[in-house]
Amino acid sequence: MKDFLIFFLSVFVWVVKDMVLLDCTLRDGGYYNGWNFSEVLIRKYLAAAAAVGVNVVELGMRTLTNNGFKGACAFTTEAFVNSLDVPTSLKVAVMVNASELVGSLPQDQVLEQLFPVNAVNSRVDLVRIACHVHEFSAALPASDWLKKKGYRVGFNLMQVADRSEAEIKALAREAADYPLDVLYFADSMGSMTPQQTAQVISWIRSEWHGDLGIHTHDNMGLALSNTLRALGEGATWVDSTVTGMGRGPGNARTEELAIEIAERRGVNINLVPLMSLIRQHFAPMQQKCGWGTNPYYYLTGKYGIHPTYIQEMLNDARYDEEDVLAVIEHLRVEGGKKFSLNTLDAARHFYQGKPDGKWSPYTAFEGQEVLLLGTGPGVEQHGKAIESYIRSHRPLVLALNTQTHIAADLIDFRAACHPVRLLADCEAHTRLPQPLITPYSMLPEDVKEALKDKNLLDYGLKVQSDTFEFHENFCLLPTSLVAAYALALLTSGKARKIAMAGFDGYGADDPRSKEMQSLLDVYQRNEAAIPLESITPTRYNLPVRSVYAL
Repeated sequence: MKDFLIFFLSVFVWVVKDMVLLDCTLRDGGYYNGWNFSEVLIRKYLAAAAAVGVNVVELGMRTLTNNGFKGACAFTTEAFVNSLDVPTSLKVAVMVNASELVGSLPQDQVLEQLFPVNAVNSRVDLVRIACHVHEFSAALPASDWLKKKGYRVGFNLMQVADRSEAEIKALAREAADYPLDVLYFADSMGSMTPQQTAQVISWIRSEWHGDLGIHTHDNMGLALSNTLRALGEGATWVDSTVTGMGRGPGNARTEELAIEIAERRGVNINLVPLMSLIRQHFAPMQQKCGWGTNPYYYLTGKYGIHPTYIQEMLNDARYDEEDVLAVIEHLRVEGGKKFSLNTLDAARHFYQGKPDGKWSPYTAFEGQEVLLLGTGPGVEQHGKAIESYIRSHRPLVLALNTQTHIAADLIDFRAACHPVRLLADCEAHTRLPQPLITPYSMLPEDVKEALKDKNLLDYGLKVQSDTFEFHENFCLLPTSLVAAYALALLTSGKARKIAMAGFDGYGADDPRSKEMQSLLDVYQRNEAAIPLESITPTRYNLPVRSVYAL
């Protein structure tokens, strides 16, 4: 019994000692700041990592791609690594995307350019290769080349959460034929639960008996739970980043995981340098860049959507809440595991079928002077003057969405076209007395159901870049903005003149201002365009007259 206890304790000590905490802040966090970390931050980061028991710091990517400006951690060259004062307790890692190793150039040629010196002459100890399943077989031979150069090698298998038992076991079996020092799997979509984490580990372990690691994402707030469960199931390498800084919602947080690792190791750590680093550098960056889980990221985890879609939209002021939710719903149905800017743009325009409306705006607007009420603060600020103008000039009044700062009896029609906005506003629309002009036949079924009791005028809509076309029952537009839809239906209806109120605009650098100005420019160049003028203050390039003098 005594001998068994000694054996058990020795094994336990070996497992605890063998746990590797890898911090990849400068690599994964670089997706938010272009890998452009200051020298001061990096110096303090390295000292803080050593103080909390981090074993390996992944200082960034190593790549041959050089498009647009990126900071030093996007390339992590030998010269850059040599310029750093890395504490002796820390090993240095870099990451390579497998896509660079399985492209048009021979793999050995790419590796020779990426790693021009042997490991003995480099401060880089570990090379990790981030690999999609379809790249795995072709990328694995890179491990032979790197091992001959003296480097430790890790492979990170991405997007394995929805792979079958047979697929995962086959990948692990294939890995076992190569000299890998550690095989990682990544919860790339942040969609895994602790139970699924344990399941994947058991499948991998049936074929792979070397060191096993996990890289978690925090879409559903489970990054730390999944990491700790992985440790309990026998994983020995775990990743984290300071404040969770990483693509999309980010990762397990170093400041939390380091505490858990220290407890398992039975050692004390010094958190002061790390907490100071967070206060001085990472907290301000997080406030500016916005990583961290939220309901949008939660939905991407739930539906297996690539989190970069959310990251891109949250950093683009053109996307409001309705746009983000509409894109998520579109990708839930159509699939969004691979990020694409083209897919994102298409997903923003969320309509179904052909743009065949059932109503012609000609019957309402022919020859009429129309007041178009936007949603800017100018309507509320100048509301009394606008109401006086309506009573004296008797224009037809078309309000966008649920604009309510003007007396209801002065508004003739409303226009709305965004499916998610319509769904959110359906109760308000059912209470408002005006007919609602909308591309009803092209809306999702749940929106149609919500609006079925409303007096609806169905005017179709199709989004097509750089296009303004006005047909009897539908239009082709460059954007799904409701302002574009309103201009199109008034043009199709052959209105005589359009006065605009509440088109205030945004700040000069706000993408929404640029998008609206571009829309107005495209419209006004169209030979069918109706003369426009704003009667309240606007930042847009429009003729302006004051409502107070009309």
